[in-house]
Amino acid sequence: MNETRYPTVILGGGFVGLFAALHLHHQRYSVPTLLIDRAWNFTFKPLLYEFLSGEMNDRLIRIRYDDLLKHTGIAFVKDEIVQIDLQQQQIYLASGLHYRYENLVLALGSVTNYLNVPGAQDNTIAFRTDWDAMTLGQHLRDRLQQASQTQDPDLRRQMLTVAILGAGRSGVELAGTLADLLPEWYAPLGGTVAEIRLTIVQRGQDILKGDPEQLRNVAEVALQHRAIPVEFRLESEVKSVRAGEIELLRHDRVETLTAGTIIWTTGTTPHPLIKTLPIPNEHRDRAARLHVTPTLQLPDFLNVFAAGDCVTNPEHPLPAIAQVAYQQGAAIAHNLQALAENRSLIPAKVQLRGTLMKLGLAESVAEIFDRVEVKGNLGHLLRQATYIEMLPTPARNFKATAEWLSDGVFDRITGT
Repeated sequence: MNETRYPTVILGGGFVGLFAALHLHHQRYSVPTLLIDRAWNFTFKPLLYEFLSGEMNDRLIRIRYDDLLKHTGIAFVKDEIVQIDLQQQQIYLASGLHYRYENLVLALGSVTNYLNVPGAQDNTIAFRTDWDAMTLGQHLRDRLQQASQTQDPDLRRQMLTVAILGAGRSGVELAGTLADLLPEWYAPLGGTVAEIRLTIVQRGQDILKGDPEQLRNVAEVALQHRAIPVEFRLESEVKSVRAGEIELLRHDRVETLTAGTIIWTTGTTPHPLIKTLPIPNEHRDRAARLHVTPTLQLPDFLNVFAAGDCVTNPEHPLPAIAQVAYQQGAAIAHNLQALAENRSLIPAKVQLRGTLMKLGLAESVAEIFDRVEVKGNLGHLLRQATYIEMLPTPARNFKATAEWLSDGVFDRITGT
């Protein structure tokens, strides 16, 4: 009698999950494989700003999983995951379906953390998904249209004020994009562009905390030279958010900032299901992210691989960015193949090439290996080329060009 062989199940179709699946296909992985995600589309999140602005074709940024996995032999299931039973090796879905696995890949990522700020979840717009980007775009257009026909200057000023809460990479990139984009949307309506106000609110003293000082300086200068200069309200703690109003604590004084659009870009927390897993506290960090071994396995369940925003390697922590997740997905695929062939697993090796940051329409900065800076249009070209190269294709017609642009520019800049 043949022994039943259970599939490899991948939970989450972000960078880790999708690219693990695609690498398994290219390796001709013999074990049946299943990818489960709640959405129909894979969204290339580093290009959400281009999705919002319309700078790139939507079809390159949002691609259906069934199209990506067509002819790969990997099954796709659109469903909500409601329970993960690590002991019984079972996955339970909202539809009532359940799957038993031989090996599991946890790639559920993170969700927005509103940091217990009263009113934040109900009165702000997040910016993490394609749905968030569409919601924000429609909201901004509505506000601009209303403002263009509002005679009351105080009310018009509020409608034209955009507050971005959080000065990390997401907040800074979004600010640069909107500072150039909103004037393009408002001018044709007959509005006075100079009335638009864009403010970044940050609890600390600096934007881009944790990034090199040189990068912070470049970003600050670039944001000041946009079509609408970006204002900074630093050392300002958000105490509560109400409809159209933010209560701040700054230098021991309570201040109020009124805004027609309030965007939340700060704070993430692991997917709620990660917190339900029977993993002891000593194998989690303070944010409840799971510790993984160098081979990206859970120490307590070696048939479970995990990567991305929901995990950390305490000895070699890595930033939660796309280039890391992309490489981790490939490493997991390699080790799954090694297991299937009874070979030794190898530690994941992640190479950080540097930082690619959008600072406005057609302007970016690239910090190559954190030592060479490329700004302006060339930085924009490099950022676009690098991300197009990573697109899991329907960008296949661009792949050769993207590889030439990305590798060629990198080589010329670094002298390699």
